[in-house]
Amino acid sequence: MGRARAAIEVPASVPDAEALWYDLKRWPAFIDGFGHVVRDEGWPRAQGVLVWDSTPAGRGRVVERVSAQVPGQGQTADVEDPRLAGTQTVAFTAVDSGVGVPLSLDYRLKGGVPGLGVLVDLLFIGRAMRDSLRRTLVRFARELEAAAELP
Repeated sequence: MGRARAAIEVPASVPDAEALWYDLKRWPAFIDGFGHVVRDEGWPRAQGVLVWDSTPAGRGRVVERVSAQVPGQGQTADVEDPRLAGTQTVAFTAVDSGVGVPLSLDYRLKGGVPGLGVLVDLLFIGRAMRDSLRRTLVRFARELEAAAELP
């Protein structure tokens, strides 16, 4: 199983960070590869399902099934796209400088040649996933900081 992680600290409050993360209308501004929502069935609450399509060069159709969501703390969801399945976790933690937002994805690749998947993941997929999470968080921080500057 592969693992990708990224984290960022932003000078904002936990409620503001959480509100932005769960605002699907704002996702195009920060979720890496996000295209549009196909179906929203109670997301971001526990047991909720979100189906979304990526941009043409992205992951394809992504299904997120929320397994846990605690207001003020974060969310865990089972995620699946045509190439991988896994568990994604986002958390919101008060820190001295504002809010810490760690984002992680524990995943397994679908299909492929047994044994070769580990090598491909190590050399290519894992790095791409970490880079995607980092891009998401950097854009998220920009959006959150811009929102804080509004009157």
